[in-house]
Amino acid sequence: MSKLSASILGIALVGAAASVTAQSSPNEQLPAGPMQVKAAAACSNCHEARIIVQQRLSKAAWTKEMDKMVKWGAEVDPKERDGLIDYFSANFGPDLPAYVAPNSAVATASKSPAKAKH
Repeated sequence: MSKLSASILGIALVGAAASVTAQSSPNEQLPAGPMQVKAAAACSNCHEARIIVQQRLSKAAWTKEMDKMVKWGAEVDPKERDGLIDYFSANFGPDLPAYVAPNSAVATASKSPAKAKH
């Protein structure tokens, strides 16, 4: 492999890694609001934000989910618990449209039509 090829490959890999890192940012998908940072801090130690944004739960279900996560080790200040539940209920409630996963470059590339054989 030539030095030029190795350099181009290295740049491409760094770019791809930066893209993946940007896509998996814990705050990237959580909507703005006074509890966004608290939600990211409490939840992103164990899972990505997309686990949250896929949900469409009632306030009662979010309350149950919050209590379960705290039992599993989520660090939530008891003073902020109700605010977090309100944040999740308002942004990810059952009356909101269903979650639609974003398209990724990898998924798009894998779904490209195959070249016709001649």
